[in-house]
Amino acid sequence: MSVPKVTALLEGSPAATAGFRVGDELLSLNGEQPRDVIEYQQLVDGARLDVVVRRPGSPLDTRISVHKEVGEPLGLEVSAAVFDRVRTCDNHCAFCFIYQLPKGMRRSLYLKDDDYRLSFLYGNFTTLTRFTELDAERVITERLGPLFVSIHATDPAVRASMLRNPRGATSLRWLRVLLEAGIEVHGQVVVCPGVNDGPVLEDTMLGIFDEYPALATVGVVPLGLSRFSHEPDMRPHTTGEADAVLDTVARTQDLCLDALGRRLIFASDEYYLMAGRSFPAAEAYEGYPQHENGIGMVRAFEAAFEGDPGSAHGVRPGFFAWVDGAPPDGYRARRATPSARGAAGAPVAILTGAFGARVLTPLVEGREGVRVLEVENRYFGGTIGVAGLLTGTDVAAVLESEPDGQRYLLPDACLSKGVFLDGRHVEELPRSVEVVPTDGLSLRRALETVPAHA
Repeated sequence: MSVPKVTALLEGSPAATAGFRVGDELLSLNGEQPRDVIEYQQLVDGARLDVVVRRPGSPLDTRISVHKEVGEPLGLEVSAAVFDRVRTCDNHCAFCFIYQLPKGMRRSLYLKDDDYRLSFLYGNFTTLTRFTELDAERVITERLGPLFVSIHATDPAVRASMLRNPRGATSLRWLRVLLEAGIEVHGQVVVCPGVNDGPVLEDTMLGIFDEYPALATVGVVPLGLSRFSHEPDMRPHTTGEADAVLDTVARTQDLCLDALGRRLIFASDEYYLMAGRSFPAAEAYEGYPQHENGIGMVRAFEAAFEGDPGSAHGVRPGFFAWVDGAPPDGYRARRATPSARGAAGAPVAILTGAFGARVLTPLVEGREGVRVLEVENRYFGGTIGVAGLLTGTDVAAVLESEPDGQRYLLPDACLSKGVFLDGRHVEELPRSVEVVPTDGLSLRRALETVPAHA
């Protein structure tokens, strides 16, 4: 079991005043060794804190006492979210994106977790196949919600087959336990054509309505396929299949509206793009509770871009957010500080993926000197078209042939502390870019120096 290690100190904070240093290892806090940052936060929340510290270069442990107001932030950042071992996933889903990663990426990206603590902290989806009675007791006692649970199918045999784990047939019992205890839980169904779509999806939608109506929301999303997938049964949706998924979700929404007074189940934006359908009205997303899962993101982006500050949602910053450089406040925290703007009036190119290009192009039409620069995701290939999975390799390839003297706007969703998923740094790109938070209001502000077409 590792221990928390101090990685940053806030100047003038109780921690800095008490004498903590970057690099200190926190061996115990008030006599306890926290298992994760959840317990750590509970321990440092009080007015008095006694800490045993192991300091690099010192042969003896150091004791530090802190006196502060109850609830006052301690003022230091620690090295990880989990100090004991991360609970890894023992499922073998054919659609798992981690199995579809190319070799040679950062080692941490290949870690496959199924840890309810990371679900609580960062919004990772857990299947509950490794969930235990002790876990349930802790979640319920400490009210660790919201949690995010992968459902995929309510038929036990189908779910076990999809997870390639016999415990998949029974682990949704923990979902019922959590819901009955009043824990907020959001669900997800990843739809794989020919596996859990069609009648299976209809059965799943009705199963959720019948058995788990207390779920806060359920997102229905398509599988993502990279060119490195080795699963012969996994394939992209056809336009007709995307249409059918949207029809099934719409019928279930109507049922839920009548019985529950809310829609409960929502389809991802990708389905509307694949089917060539218009997106639902903004109010149909009921406050965008699954925004970070790519549901309602387009409508929220449009509203914020058009000047509605109440719709300026941030986005989940790409995949694997918790593994490398995850912000202390979780995935909803802003990931990158906007960089300095280029010269006012210079032509602007907005870098984005294939899906983003289809959304942004009509938004910026009529703005003189503004264009959308689509980056094809050749690195991952397949059906991958989201901005959060852009790599430095592909962005560099596009910028290589672009002229100097223009402003290039890059969404922060594809970066972790200035680094792309493929390990390339933003400073290594062949043209200077401006990193812009991935929301409509931030893009609008970044374009304010560019005159709109009269």
